[in-house]
Amino acid sequence: MDQDQVERLTINYQRLQDQLQSLNMQKEQMLSQKEEYKIAEEELSKASGRVYVSVGGAIIESTKEDAIKNVKDKQEFITMRLTIIEKQIEESSKKEAEMKRQINDILKANKPQ
Repeated sequence: MDQDQVERLTINYQRLQDQLQSLNMQKEQMLSQKEEYKIAEEELSKASGRVYVSVGGAIIESTKEDAIKNVKDKQEFITMRLTIIEKQIEESSKKEAEMKRQINDILKANKPQ
C-alpha cells in the first residue's frame, strides 16, 4: 500500500470518528428530549383544569387528552430516531475498528526493523 492510500485511509478514519462524535451528540440530545417529554407527560397526567401547549411561537389552550397524545407522539418519534441513531453508531463503530486495524497493520508492515 503506497503513502497516498495510507493518507486516504487515515483521512477516512478521521471523518468516521467525527461522524461517530456527531451521532453520539445526537443520541444525547434525543435522550435529553425523551426525558423532558416523560416529565411533561407525568405533569400533564396530574394536571386538572385548563391545559396550554406551545405551538410554534404561540401558546394555545388544549384538552388534556390532546396534550398527552401530542407528548406521546413526540416520545414515539424520539424512540424511533434513537433506534436509527444507535444502529448508525453500531455500524460506524464496526467500520472504525476495522479501519483502525488496517491502519495499524500498515504501520506495522512499514515499520523499519
